[in-house]
Amino acid sequence: MLNQELTYLKLFKEISKNINSSLDIGDILKSITENIVKTLNVKGCAIFLLDESNKRLLYSSSYGLSEAYVNKGPIDSEKSIVETLQGKWVLIPNAQTDQNIQYREEAKREGILSILSGPMSVKGTVIGVIRIYASKALNLSDVENEFITGLAEIGSIGIENARLYSHIKADHEKLINDVHQWFDFGAT
Repeated sequence: MLNQELTYLKLFKEISKNINSSLDIGDILKSITENIVKTLNVKGCAIFLLDESNKRLLYSSSYGLSEAYVNKGPIDSEKSIVETLQGKWVLIPNAQTDQNIQYREEAKREGILSILSGPMSVKGTVIGVIRIYASKALNLSDVENEFITGLAEIGSIGIENARLYSHIKADHEKLINDVHQWFDFGAT
């Protein structure tokens, strides 16, 4: 057991380093989804971020899922594993029959049996969800659960940092443009 824990700890450290060294949301999300699938040997992983109205979960990244499944349709935050947006981790043992799943037929066609859905939050505010998809019953160890929740938390911080950087960069560019216009105006 100690070997498994050490492996997860080393991988968590490596992924955290990658997340903290990037200000690109796409790179951060890709690192999380890809590493979860490869580490846990599951079918797929996807991250959905809430839109500005908090009504829709917008597909942001996935690994291991088909294009048909990823593009199955909009995900309504009020119809799809709602408890996750309340900050709770939810395990759906059978996604093909569970009423909490918005696209049951699509899950069946994709070969998805179980889904683990968890919140991604910053300072107590849910900004999106991470979903892990398995073609068999998910039975994760405590170490695996801690690994996943840790990645969701560090990933959320990375997303927030990237968003803040993007806003600051846009504000800086606007300020530079305004200064140039002001000097151009003064020169005439």
